[in-house]
Amino acid sequence: MPSSSETPTPPEGLPDGIVSKLSELNYEELRKTISHAQALLRSEGEHSSPVEPGPSEDIIRATEHEGYTEVVKEVTCGENCTDCPHGPYLYHVTMEPRPEGGEKPHWTFIGEVNE
Repeated sequence: MPSSSETPTPPEGLPDGIVSKLSELNYEELRKTISHAQALLRSEGEHSSPVEPGPSEDIIRATEHEGYTEVVKEVTCGENCTDCPHGPYLYHVTMEPRPEGGEKPHWTFIGEVNE
């Protein structure tokens, strides 16, 4: 885990017990926690963003901007890859109209993120 000077400030309203428990998790456990939390949000029908991770993707963060969503994600390509996950990569996601009606997300690759 990062040192205390690098530890991010938790969002307002997040219970102290959850903040404490999350701080104890290693990288792999945090990734699984994010995936589980995203699945819980989807099961509750909450979609604050058009961005949904694919089966081999982990969304690191999604930031809403006027006209697009900025997404940073990692991609896992397969079981035999020793370099997985790949990324993180930056995308801009916009909503495009469909000919049959409605909208669909359009992902524009921006580049690799150096964090």
